[in-house]
Amino acid sequence: MRRFSLMMRLIQKGLMFGNLFHVGSPALVERYNRALKALTGKTTALTDFHVDISGFAPEVGQELGDDLYLNPNGCNRQFILLSTEQKTAPLLDAKFSTSRGILRQFIEENEAQLFALTARDAVAGELVNSIYTVDKAAHLFDIRKIRVEADTTGGHVGEAARLGDMIDEFRARDDAWWDDVLIADMITLAKKTGDVTRTPIRLKNTEFDQKNFWTSHFGGMYVFRDVDEPATISVGPKKALGPLPTDLVIGFDETSKIAAFLEENQLVEPIVKAKGTNAVSILRQKLDFIIVDVAATMDADLTGIRRSDLRGLARRYAKLLPREFHQLNDLLRWAEGGGGWPRITSDDPAYFYTLRATPHQDRDLVNQLLAELAPLDVRQLFICHKQLFYDRYATWPDEKKEFVANFLEREYQVDKAGAREALFGPEEAMDEPAPTDDLIGAVGPWGAVRRRG
Repeated sequence: MRRFSLMMRLIQKGLMFGNLFHVGSPALVERYNRALKALTGKTTALTDFHVDISGFAPEVGQELGDDLYLNPNGCNRQFILLSTEQKTAPLLDAKFSTSRGILRQFIEENEAQLFALTARDAVAGELVNSIYTVDKAAHLFDIRKIRVEADTTGGHVGEAARLGDMIDEFRARDDAWWDDVLIADMITLAKKTGDVTRTPIRLKNTEFDQKNFWTSHFGGMYVFRDVDEPATISVGPKKALGPLPTDLVIGFDETSKIAAFLEENQLVEPIVKAKGTNAVSILRQKLDFIIVDVAATMDADLTGIRRSDLRGLARRYAKLLPREFHQLNDLLRWAEGGGGWPRITSDDPAYFYTLRATPHQDRDLVNQLLAELAPLDVRQLFICHKQLFYDRYATWPDEKKEFVANFLEREYQVDKAGAREALFGPEEAMDEPAPTDDLIGAVGPWGAVRRRG
């Protein structure tokens, strides 16, 4: 209950637990309980709750006193599908960055089948990998593929597969017409599954690769193994991880090494050079967030504040503004054409605020990493790393909570797709960039990146 009360402002504005699927009818609750009982041995007494893409309900988690009731040990996510509409819901308290994408792709590629199955029963299943507990960080590297196992609580998918095998046998055997047992079994199963020859019940594409990913385990890890120069980036103390199969293990405080890794693998680009980006607008907003962070700690009144008011606060608290503010302000002056080119190195606190991911299949993962490296940019943190945003939001002064919640409701919630495209570029795949002689493209956004020893 305390968790909900701390976040009530976000919940009311649809910024937390938004877009969940509502379970409010007796039929849906009954189906949910059958699936929950089959997966966990538990049931809920609630008659009204909301579920995410995996079928996890915050209200049920609170009732059971277990937010991992569908994710035992945090490494084999179970799921309950009551409707294909769940595909657009978020995945709450994710332990792996790949889990929601796998679930959504599975639902979309089997939508017709799942629509038919969930019309009469819940579909329950599990994202199965090769490990069952995460005792050592090295165990995470054993996860190469995720297999989706799913069936209705009545076993319709499995029984349809059995019926299909029987039909194949019947067609292949010359004496099948005289096999009364086979024919009787086929008729019995067909009463439950329907005509699988005309309407097959098969779920396709149930195996997915897990290449580059983030996990919350061991204080947080970003694992990049499907790049030219593989590495593991540890948010927590890297010594606590023990031996890992990647040659390069980088601590979160080793910013020059992180910057070099991102550059060598061509995973990032400077905002001021990104195609189709309004760098001036983005930089101004980043500066506003930093001003608000400082002003809120000084108990400044931020009610109904405008950008002109923020400039006044910046003057008032100029001596308290952190170094990244002044560096980003220098970059803004250059972008507006009124200042010299600032040299911001990977040692500087503003460095990661100036970057975004290049267009590639792991763009969201890299933007999540950048958000964690630039935590004062609360908009990017909210978009790219919601759980970390919620954790930090709970610790903020009330003035900052109010400002940020109002801003996100006004500037992001009304056009999520447009805001994401303005910040990070279009979603669709893009051609590989051609070789360039541009100095920035050749040596990095602020000059050659230096490695620390």
